[in-house]
Amino acid sequence: MTDAFPAPPVPGVVPPRVRTLSVVTHPEATHHVDGLVGGQFDSGLTPRGERQAAAIAAALRDRVAPGASVAVVTSDLRRTRRTAEVVADVLGVAPVLDPRLREKSYGEAGGRPQAWLDARFVPPPAVGDRLGHHDGPAGSETRLDVAVRAYRATTDALGLDVDELVVVTHGFTAGLVVAAWIGMPVEAAGHVAFPVPSGSITTLREDGFFHNRAVVTVGDVRHLASA
Repeated sequence: MTDAFPAPPVPGVVPPRVRTLSVVTHPEATHHVDGLVGGQFDSGLTPRGERQAAAIAAALRDRVAPGASVAVVTSDLRRTRRTAEVVADVLGVAPVLDPRLREKSYGEAGGRPQAWLDARFVPPPAVGDRLGHHDGPAGSETRLDVAVRAYRATTDALGLDVDELVVVTHGFTAGLVVAAWIGMPVEAAGHVAFPVPSGSITTLREDGFFHNRAVVTVGDVRHLASA
């Protein structure tokens, strides 16, 4: 019978590689404080959001081991791109833009007052076709639309040969990035959700022996206390 656990380290032998994926949700943006629908409305960070981005960057810098290879991949919307620029500058890399990591589009509702969307929003059913459900506004994406692009973006990002990968995205999309990480089939993602508030860091880790993928922390915001 073989041992179920990896053998102890052998002197002079390089240990198996551990990969860490940090999923960052952008911090406070102007649409938050203005009461507007976000989605793909291209809002920027507020002054408070800028301070929060700096706190996110500092937290990630403290987690990265000296000499580790790093990549930062981000949604191309202004609020995420700016967050990624702050993070990437601290980590000494250039961010890679990927529009597939954008937030769910709310179509014609994007940038309008939240009350406008609330009056027209059609909530998804408790059972049935939640993936293909359309929530009302013209041009709005379905959950399936977002899942397909977020899964593909995650797969491509994980193909980067780095020890530390940072993905900067949005709250709804972040949950689908985590679902892709754990191998949840797209068809099963109709109910998936994770508590990932603005400015949070979700830490995912793959060990280098079994290649199991762990969800270590979800929606951590302790670093924002100083911002």
